[in-house]
Amino acid sequence: MDALANIDFKTRHEKPEHRTLTFVRIGTCGGLQENTPTGTYIASVKSIGFDGLLNFYAGRNEVCDLKLEQAFKKHMDWNPLLCAPYVIDADNELLDRVAGTDMVRGVTIACGGFFGPQGRELRIPLADPDQNEMVESFEYNGLNITNFEMESSAVAGLSALMGHKALTCCMVIANRRAKEANTGYKNTIDGLIKLVLERI
Repeated sequence: MDALANIDFKTRHEKPEHRTLTFVRIGTCGGLQENTPTGTYIASVKSIGFDGLLNFYAGRNEVCDLKLEQAFKKHMDWNPLLCAPYVIDADNELLDRVAGTDMVRGVTIACGGFFGPQGRELRIPLADPDQNEMVESFEYNGLNITNFEMESSAVAGLSALMGHKALTCCMVIANRRAKEANTGYKNTIDGLIKLVLERI
């Protein structure tokens, strides 16, 4: 999308004037706190990337919340074999406009997979069986980690590096603390889609 907006395909160079795009990811997630039961709409104020994506790009320190990164790694006793987590903010204006007063604002972890990275164990033991309990207990300046999903940090991080606006809004379809899941979420996700489209 950035290439379509900001690269001249004839010359293969950047266009002289930068065009800012707006990205809003709408999806599903797993809730991690008592105030995020199934059906809750969560707007990601910050995203913590477990995928390491932004670490491959120059300028990542200029757009990331380095203090929160350090606090999180210390709290988690971060395993050096894992990708270094990065913390990225949503666009503030977009967040206020879309989240309004009726979405939970929280910190989202974007995982690199559905199973081990999210603390699910099937036939392979987890390297850190206490990961989810540690994630759920993390607190920083009044913020808690509210949910797991898989894309928010990449969307927000790349947007920040390229001069775009980004936000992720998700509906909780399972909550681990409450041990509840909504298997019929496809019938209810339309409510979030319509709400976000109205506010964009």
